[in-house]
Amino acid sequence: MHTAKIAGIWVEIDRKNIKNLHLSVHPPHGRVRIAVPSHVTDDAVRLAVITKLGWVKRQQARFTEQARQDVRKYVSGETHYFWGQKYRLQVIPAGRYSLEFRGKGRLTFHVRDGSDTHHREDFFYAQCRDMLRCVLNPMVETWSQAIGVRANDWQVRRMKTKWGSCTPHTGRIMFNLELVKKSHRCIEYIVVHELIHLIERNHGDRFVTLMDKYLPNWRACRIELNEAPLASENWDY
Repeated sequence: MHTAKIAGIWVEIDRKNIKNLHLSVHPPHGRVRIAVPSHVTDDAVRLAVITKLGWVKRQQARFTEQARQDVRKYVSGETHYFWGQKYRLQVIPAGRYSLEFRGKGRLTFHVRDGSDTHHREDFFYAQCRDMLRCVLNPMVETWSQAIGVRANDWQVRRMKTKWGSCTPHTGRIMFNLELVKKSHRCIEYIVVHELIHLIERNHGDRFVTLMDKYLPNWRACRIELNEAPLASENWDY
């Protein structure tokens, strides 16, 4: 892969064994990437990007305008997202930590007296990890059976560049902890996406065909995932 400046825009060019060109613009800052067949010339790549330049700039503008959350301090009045829904946090000093959904967009967070942001965040994310794993467990199992693959191991962790990752030669999959904020449709899209990487490493024609086969609405799910408010960190997919 190499990078070239085309019509004033930096473009990542990835030559691989595929049949068609695939141009994409990625959040959070509108990174442009084009995957092309190995035999395609630089001039043909340049022409393909210039032809789609209006679309590229519209996508970049959309990501620039996308809503972003400030750094969380875990104090009353903050907005937090779970499963695609917005919740307003109410912090209550108590003898122990607990997190409770109260319905109608309310989330009660009991914290220890005198606790600081660091300790509140540690507990909060531990709860988020448990909740996300409870959703992922049956989802990964169901889709593993449907696709006919099985990960040797999967984990949930905080990631700063992708919603998920797969290492095909080890059969290991990682899911971004931030997925706890997204709808089940978005989470399902990432599960299917990563499981298919156990069959097809790249995002070429075969990968797209498999996604179309197992999750026909995956493009709509991807749009929903990338249009939801971004956290203060720059999650990408």
